Amino acid sequence: MASIPLLRLSLLPPQTSPSKKPSSSSANITARLPHPLRPTVPISLPRLTPPPPTVRSISMSYNPTPATDRLISAVAYFLPFFNGLHYGRFVFAQYPTLGAAFEPILPLLSLYRSVPYASFVAFFALYLGVVRNPSLSRYVRFNAMQAVVLDVLLVIPLLLQRIFNPGRAGIGYKIMVMSHNAIFVFIVFCFVYSLVYSILGRTPYLPFVADAAGRQL
Repeated sequence: MASIPLLRLSLLPPQTSPSKKPSSSSANITARLPHPLRPTVPISLPRLTPPPPTVRSISMSYNPTPATDRLISAVAYFLPFFNGLHYGRFVFAQYPTLGAAFEPILPLLSLYRSVPYASFVAFFALYLGVVRNPSLSRYVRFNAMQAVVLDVLLVIPLLLQRIFNPGRAGIGYKIMVMSHNAIFVFIVFCFVYSLVYSILGRTPYLPFVADAAGRQL
């Protein structure tokens, strides 16, 4: 009969032990443990800000032409202008009222023509005293050289007139009149243009003359 209780005990199912839940202290410890992929020290990334725009300072240097250089350059162009006024005789004869525009310079023209060999003296004074003077600025020397070259070019029509001698009638005379009128207009244009630019301190570049003047310097 003693085996009956033992048999009952053997037939009973084994009691499973309940799973132990981790205590709150152990859960806190595991939460505090570092994760293998989690950084232990907090990293503060630098805040990327765009660099400030660079402002380029532009410095402009302005070198004005001295007043003495302007004056010498302006006076130099009176030489070809005075020597070229005789080309306008046909224009003045055809348009007498045009001579009124040249009345302010008549006293200077009379003084210039009253000096013997004034054209040759002014030419060599301008060439040797200004163009070949290294103490002067290139601005003055260039303008003086342009005036000298322009004055030399005015001699060429006179030489051609003496060689061919067109007379006082016929087609040759008409060609001479037209050429003299064109030369006069060209001389007046060069004088006014060069005079204004010289007073303003700018460099005048005369057609057919500036290249020759630049090569001589």
